[in-house]
Amino acid sequence: MPSLVQVTTPLPGITVLTLDRPDALNTLNVNLVTDLHAELDRIATDRSVRVVVLTGAGRAFCAGLDLNGYGDPERIEQMGFTLGTLDRQREIAGLVEKLHTLPQPVISAVNGPAAGGGLALVLASDIRIAAESSVYAVAFIRAGFSACDIGTSWLLPRIVGAGNAHELMLTGRKFDAAEALRIGLVTRVVPGEELMDVALAKALEICKNPPASVALTKQGMWLALEMPSLRAGIEMENRQQVITAMTEDQPEATAAFLEKRDPDYKHR
Repeated sequence: MPSLVQVTTPLPGITVLTLDRPDALNTLNVNLVTDLHAELDRIATDRSVRVVVLTGAGRAFCAGLDLNGYGDPERIEQMGFTLGTLDRQREIAGLVEKLHTLPQPVISAVNGPAAGGGLALVLASDIRIAAESSVYAVAFIRAGFSACDIGTSWLLPRIVGAGNAHELMLTGRKFDAAEALRIGLVTRVVPGEELMDVALAKALEICKNPPASVALTKQGMWLALEMPSLRAGIEMENRQQVITAMTEDQPEATAAFLEKRDPDYKHR
């Protein structure tokens, strides 16, 4: 069966993952979730990949869970309804954890609707760039479930603030790209035809920095949101600075900056 995640490398070091169920608005089913897990596992150990861009095929980014059926009746038959449903839930939520802990930064290029699980994938990314036509919704609560799902209750308040997050989670209402920009969910809104070019340009900016420095920065910036004190954050930063200072790429980064040339990193 063909993969439901298209993988392309439009530029050296940059991998684009495209969710590929356009006729179903790229909603999450067992096959799409399994294929995305496989690609994230592969990328996590691929040192040639510097940045990941995540987007959707067709007119949607990802409209959430496929309410017509996840497609795993054998799991329920084997494990029973309660345990089978919990196993499914963990499988879907695991995508958010993998995006969050991936060594490479993830840029979401939000080309259309991002709702429920689709919004969670956007939240788990490190940079979020949106098309003008994109729309968003926490959505879980509108389908009769809790709005606290797939990492949303942790990620959304940290990105847009508790007040905005609580209102969006309790209402489940749709909001547009302009509001997403205003509350800080996305960092930039562009015409749809420019979206991928803008996302790739941002990825190239990241690639100007040493791979280890980027990976440690991604790890550190998210860890800092969990730390209880300034002192704890500074101690983590001190260790990051010492580690990066001892890499072979650090003097190359300095030399390339001073000589106004492209760096040649070895990821060592």
